[in-house]
Amino acid sequence: MPFEAINPPQFPTPIAPFSAGTKAGNTVYVSGTLALGEGGVVLHPGDATAQTRHVLEVIKTTLEAAGATLADVAFNHIFLKDWADYAAMNAVYAEYFPTAKPARYCIVCGLVKPDCLVEIASVAHIG
Repeated sequence: MPFEAINPPQFPTPIAPFSAGTKAGNTVYVSGTLALGEGGVVLHPGDATAQTRHVLEVIKTTLEAAGATLADVAFNHIFLKDWADYAAMNAVYAEYFPTAKPARYCIVCGLVKPDCLVEIASVAHIG
């Protein structure tokens, strides 16, 4: 099945060869999203709350560009640099998914940039 690349024009150029998201049929895949600005500059260093909010806003915008919403998200992949940021991430996450909670997992690992604290990738189903 062919897919459509989703790259909202207001986003900075990705730091690697990928699209912000792809849409195949009624499924939208949002790439792992970090709190990055133009040129790959890390936004909100040291602030897991602000990074999580930025990441979820980028995911929301990517989904909307594909004709989906956060309510269509069925699964989230969450990566944290440190377990110490788990509560901060969850507090913001709960604001963005207040009713139907997507399935998810959360792991601790190294992220692509040392100042990145949170990365989230999403899968949504439209319809």
